[in-house]
Amino acid sequence: MLKFTTTDQRYPDKRPADARRQDFDEIYAPFSPERGAEQAERCSQCGVPFCQTGCPLHNDIPDWLMLAAEGRMEKAYELSSATSTMPEICGRICPQDRLCEGACVIEQSGHGAVTIGSVETHITETAWENGWVKPLRPAAESGFSVGIIGAGPAGLSAAERLREQGHAVTIYDRLDRAGGLLVYGIPNFKLDKSVVARRVTRLEQGGIVFKLNFEIGRDASLDDLRGQHDAVYIAAGAYAARALTCPGGGGRGLVPALDYLTASNRRGFGEEIADNGRLDAKGKRVIVIGGGDTAMDCVRTAVRQGAASVACHYRRDRVNMPGSAREVSHAEEEGVTFEWLCAPAAILGDADTATGVRVQRMVLGAPDSSGRRRPVPAVGQEHDAPADMVIAALGFEPEDFPAQYGAPKLEMSPRGTLRVSGRCRTSVPGVYAGGDAVRGASLVVWAVRDGMDAAAEIHADLMTKARADASSKVAEMAQ
Repeated sequence: MLKFTTTDQRYPDKRPADARRQDFDEIYAPFSPERGAEQAERCSQCGVPFCQTGCPLHNDIPDWLMLAAEGRMEKAYELSSATSTMPEICGRICPQDRLCEGACVIEQSGHGAVTIGSVETHITETAWENGWVKPLRPAAESGFSVGIIGAGPAGLSAAERLREQGHAVTIYDRLDRAGGLLVYGIPNFKLDKSVVARRVTRLEQGGIVFKLNFEIGRDASLDDLRGQHDAVYIAAGAYAARALTCPGGGGRGLVPALDYLTASNRRGFGEEIADNGRLDAKGKRVIVIGGGDTAMDCVRTAVRQGAASVACHYRRDRVNMPGSAREVSHAEEEGVTFEWLCAPAAILGDADTATGVRVQRMVLGAPDSSGRRRPVPAVGQEHDAPADMVIAALGFEPEDFPAQYGAPKLEMSPRGTLRVSGRCRTSVPGVYAGGDAVRGASLVVWAVRDGMDAAAEIHADLMTKARADASSKVAEMAQ
């Protein structure tokens, strides 16, 4: 329990920056069994596991760390997967420095957090290698059917848990591959697509049906799905990019982050992108506007595409940046320049081409509703920064689902998200919602949590319906 005093914190070996700039391979090597056990046993098994409360899934972190330290890896995997449908994915892409590792007691004591995310990935990869990830097989069929809109993390997580309960599940997605932002929004150097593909394959082999290139509102209405299924779960995510309101912010010369990342990921699948180079950073001076993890994905993608220079402009300082501090460090190692306290006053160029950004220097004022200090323009401090490519990574919002789905009774909140009561019930009977469609743009781990919570609530409602139907039949027979 005191190994953290004699064993230093150590993450998996990281490829040198010069090497990883040349490709999109994951940047970390896997833990060896010895190294994984060594880092797991740094856990102090403290009486109040703040790491667990810092995790949206409330993973039983101390217990599976102890099991990994003892070499009981299969049991560690069973415990890890009991509370998460995607432990090796969350282990790779969660901002642990802001969640479990940031809350670690050892981190607070100054000894450096237990490398929880890396051990989590190590446990699950060991499980895949040894065949411990069991096929998805329900004990019995329930006779109920659930339709899920969206094949991202919330939809996939709900589907897995619902199928385990014996429900027939069909997932509808407008994209051509399942995975949502896991496939098209997150670069390979953070999450190799084969990791997502094997999860999808497991769901397919378990009897879950995927209908891809299928858009609700075009190929079927929400009412059509309600007629085909006993319950419908909307897990459509948040894909509408937040607008940049400065002059030039609506021009075609400004590249939306998701368009850019999707094009890069499609190239990774070997597809040809007919964009005349608009979505390729090779040889260009690139400026990315934003300070979240999507901005970090963009700057690090531009580096790998061979950009002449890459700069990130963020309106607050480093301390108040919303993205993972670890991602910022990776980007700096790879040659990205950060311009703090900078906001776009205008996008320079014409309607089709951006030639730079007019930069407004900022200072930090009083805290806003998020608790971070509000950026305020510094009067008279502007300058022009030349660029050949300007990417807006300002975050995402849900789309207008009532209009899109032909469902005017589907209520939205004042924030533009789907309104739910309880954990996930919408205003339309039999229709549930979760993930970013309800929460707003958030972390993958929260989408996983929402999907599993929704599955539990949908299952409970279906079982209530089954009991009511059975009672009704008994009453009819008695008459």
